[in-house]
Amino acid sequence: MLTLCPVCSHRLTITKLACDHCQTKIEGEFSPCKFCRLPNDQLQFLEAFLKCRGNIKDVEKELGISYPTVRNRLDGLLQALGYQVDKEENRQENLSRQEIVRALEKGEITPEQATQQLRKMKR
Repeated sequence: MLTLCPVCSHRLTITKLACDHCQTKIEGEFSPCKFCRLPNDQLQFLEAFLKCRGNIKDVEKELGISYPTVRNRLDGLLQALGYQVDKEENRQENLSRQEIVRALEKGEITPEQATQQLRKMKR
């Protein structure tokens, strides 16, 4: 569904609804649901996340992306839906040692973040 004006890029509102069966027409000013306003890439991520029943490991495999990338996209999706996300805290929680090393090698986290995460695991 088109959600942004092609001329000025502001959010569009729905002004008319029609039933193809009985020809009823309803006019007014309606807002699309918050899921309808998501861009295609976030909708595709959401579909993969739901298909995998929220299992981040399965989402990793389904989309061919790393754990931190899945978490970042999930955080972005939550923010787009209007939820507040503490990115720094959520992005690094519950990484295994192997995932921490992989994320560090790929430059997705800093050495300081890797050290901090490894220290948390020892507790």
